[in-house]
Amino acid sequence: MNQSSDEVEARTFVEVVSDKYNTENFPHGQGLGVVVLPSPPGSPVKGHLFLPSVLVLNDYGIKKAGDKSNIATFCAHVVELDLSYNEIRDWAEICTIVSNVPHLDFLNLSMNPLGGATLEPSMADVFARVRRLVLINTQVSWDTVHALTQNTLELAELFLCLNEYRAVSQSGTSCPSLRLLQITDNHLSDWAEVRKFGPMYPSLTELVLANNGVESVVDTRETLQRLFPNLRCINLNNSGLSKWGDIDRLNSFPKLKEVKVMGIPLLQPYATQERRSLLLAHLPNILVLNGSAVTDNDREAAERFLIRFYQDCPEQERPHRYSELVSKYGQLAPLADVDLSPRCTTVEVRWGDRVESVSLGLEQTVAGLKKQLRVRLQLPSNGIRLFYINREMCSVVGPEELKCGSRALHSYRIRDGDEILIMPKVKSRCSSSHL
Repeated sequence: MNQSSDEVEARTFVEVVSDKYNTENFPHGQGLGVVVLPSPPGSPVKGHLFLPSVLVLNDYGIKKAGDKSNIATFCAHVVELDLSYNEIRDWAEICTIVSNVPHLDFLNLSMNPLGGATLEPSMADVFARVRRLVLINTQVSWDTVHALTQNTLELAELFLCLNEYRAVSQSGTSCPSLRLLQITDNHLSDWAEVRKFGPMYPSLTELVLANNGVESVVDTRETLQRLFPNLRCINLNNSGLSKWGDIDRLNSFPKLKEVKVMGIPLLQPYATQERRSLLLAHLPNILVLNGSAVTDNDREAAERFLIRFYQDCPEQERPHRYSELVSKYGQLAPLADVDLSPRCTTVEVRWGDRVESVSLGLEQTVAGLKKQLRVRLQLPSNGIRLFYINREMCSVVGPEELKCGSRALHSYRIRDGDEILIMPKVKSRCSSSHL
């Protein structure tokens, strides 16, 4: 009977390991982190295999496990296994592999088509030693997620990104070991779905919800304290938060120290520095905001900024935080209005018998001034020298040649009414004392 083309093309885990780590690919020895194991009976490769403890087999077209005795021999020391971007559709094949990797700590199954596959709870105990599990873009069901978390007793990190979740199916059994849940790029917009993670993962310290469109944080302070008692970091980048009350409620997490809230509608009307200052003032307990550490000086400057930002607003438009900060700092005088626009001055420019008043931008360089004067006075493209004459001090110090093309004009302390003298270059030496 002829085999189907799918069966003929299907590659096994054992075959890929054998091909990739064949001794012929390592003619000069093992290399760093590679060990030598004797080939098992019936192995497709004779001699030895060179296998690292971190085994990366992504995008090899793997569909099946292969002989489990070979897996056990090949992977006796493997700690990390990356099987992403393969074609595994059956949890039974995955269980065969995992059950024969006794020291497995990290497993990456991302991009395998597992959406229609079912993991029987009775099979899930083979994942008991896995501490980090990556299931990105696998379309894995919540029933399978629960089967894994209930049987993976040491699971600390779980990645469920890009799985098109619109809701969370809550499990009646918690996973007390989980510390990090990353569930970015799904469709969780209702906080009622997010709050389900609290009872399921009571020890959660980091929750990454970026790119989900979460619209609000609506629980009471007491509820948030109970649901997320250990949360230290939350990422709500590109969510739908649109009210300062949502930011204020983040203070209800009793151990929260790091917040990421970039790209939210609430902050769109504000300038960059205003965003950071207002966020810091609303989040008095955090130590890291949007990836940047917060110093005591940062916090005080932000809190003072909030007072001044709202002090001319009607009372009903001021946030609750305003009154707290006024109690701390008192009413603050407005900051002085400092003009930071580029400085300019007007000088007399002399070129032979010609004299013109020219406005100079003092932020430009000497080279920039030469270019400006060449265009303005139709000077030759080269062969000129510039001298600065301070009218008040010229009898004492004389003209000063502007030699350094990269030096800014403001460093010469040029003032209104001073002069710029243009002289042609000559072959013989000429010092400013001869002028």
